[in-house]
Amino acid sequence: MAYRAPVNEFRFLMEHVVGFDKVAATDRFTDATADMVDAILTEAAKMCDEVIAPINRDGDLHPARLENGVVRTPPGFGAAYQAIAEGGWIGMSASVENGGMGLPMTMTTAVNDMMSGACLALQLNPLMSQGQIEALEHHGSDFIKETYLPKLISGEWNGTMNLTEPQAGSDVGALRTKAEPNGDGSYAISGQKIYITWADNDFTANTCHLVLARLPDGVPGTKGISLFMVPKLIPDADGKPAERNSLRIVSLEHKMGLHGSPTAVMEYDCAKGWLVGAEHGGMAAMFTMMNNARLGVGTQGIGIAEGALQHALAYAMDRKQGRAPGTGTIVEHADVRRMLATMKSEVFAARAIALMNAVAIDMSTATGDKAWTARAAFLTPICKAFGTDIGVELAATGIQVFGGMGFIEETGAAQYARDVRVSTIYEGTNGIQAMDLVARKLMDGGEAAFALLDEIEQGAENAKATHPELAEAVWQAAETLRETTEWLVSQDDLTNRFAGAVPFLRAFARVLGGHAHLSAAINGDVARLKLATFYIMRVLPEHVGLLAHAREGGDDLMAITAEELAG
Repeated sequence: MAYRAPVNEFRFLMEHVVGFDKVAATDRFTDATADMVDAILTEAAKMCDEVIAPINRDGDLHPARLENGVVRTPPGFGAAYQAIAEGGWIGMSASVENGGMGLPMTMTTAVNDMMSGACLALQLNPLMSQGQIEALEHHGSDFIKETYLPKLISGEWNGTMNLTEPQAGSDVGALRTKAEPNGDGSYAISGQKIYITWADNDFTANTCHLVLARLPDGVPGTKGISLFMVPKLIPDADGKPAERNSLRIVSLEHKMGLHGSPTAVMEYDCAKGWLVGAEHGGMAAMFTMMNNARLGVGTQGIGIAEGALQHALAYAMDRKQGRAPGTGTIVEHADVRRMLATMKSEVFAARAIALMNAVAIDMSTATGDKAWTARAAFLTPICKAFGTDIGVELAATGIQVFGGMGFIEETGAAQYARDVRVSTIYEGTNGIQAMDLVARKLMDGGEAAFALLDEIEQGAENAKATHPELAEAVWQAAETLRETTEWLVSQDDLTNRFAGAVPFLRAFARVLGGHAHLSAAINGDVARLKLATFYIMRVLPEHVGLLAHAREGGDDLMAITAEELAG
């Protein structure tokens, strides 16, 4: 399962497709020169290829386990994590004041993509810490920031997110975990949380849990929830891990994939915690972490898709079967070529969307411009859902390229499919992402959506002189998408929006992907033109059926009763 980080893809996308030059031109990120970006991507790629990728299979075959209350991680995970921490990769976008690099989120996204393709089970650990760092930077008190941020940024400690409970999954407001004031500024946290990623390990000195809980005067629902920092080991006056907190890992889940990443059931028994953000303001603080993680999770799907593509391509270029022309290997068969071209074009489209999202975040951070903030918010659910859907689909396609050998565990093809499957579920299911897109993200009357469509159509207009057929296809797709967006905005009944939310999100991603491929055709070599032609003429047309579905409304769907579904 050899993996090579696609550095040239990131260079090309940043230079020619996603507008990273705007980020580098801001005062905030003026140090992000082409030479510096190239040096960082090259160094990160070397670490991913030589240190992280070799442990991926071991993580699958030797799962994390719980021994006498301590999590034991797979062989090589501790050393690989130390390489990540010592390289400063965890705190790339964290503030310089707290020990971070202060680099653009676009660069962090590229590195996370590489690490996900190399070993997703391990990459989950720094991703959780990155989200916690951002939440604490925005909402933590001075005490919290001074105590926790330097250690999280350096990787000495790791961070987790504790939302879900047995009875409170997507409905976070149903949580029962309680927080009682101790009278000294701390709180006693009691309750049980499930699905806690990297809840413990044997290579960091402390694990810091961000826990959602309800104060005694907290109202029912999400408006009564507060957020607390609850460390495994309570720091002493010097900030060093000391007293063991009253929390424990009840068990580790036996999962379909991501075996190297421990997923725990956590129990808090009057554990000591400290408030993060305002009382009853826990969801606002947690959403800072979740939005960071949603971009990161979308990127995880893309990284896995890249790994599956590389694995399948290597096999197809070596496997001889049938009367194939040329080399005699299966890559010469038209249908195998179709699968591989689909994989490559989809990875490019999804990666472009993730980097567009990151650029919007960076521009919002650097300028404070509300239009960039709105764009970042609009692109986040698309990035998360499309990136992970593509990860799942291309991992399955990779198995298909292998044929019968893809079903045999020794080839490693199945691991990609098992590891990535949960990404469409955690950090908000992809259905919830789509509902967010057609509801909350269209509350501006579609302003952010239409601004994106304006840019896509203008880009197509500019391309008509040199690439008329491709440009016309992208322009027409954007116009059809505009009409459906206008229809959705006009629907007061949210059921009409929600019934077609998933196909609408997919169609929006399709058109964004066409826009990215058109830019690649204009600015790239003949190989990029060929790939763009494949995507725009063969894959982009799916938007027609998707948008027809989205405009159908909810009446016919909701008319099908539960009894009829069962019968």
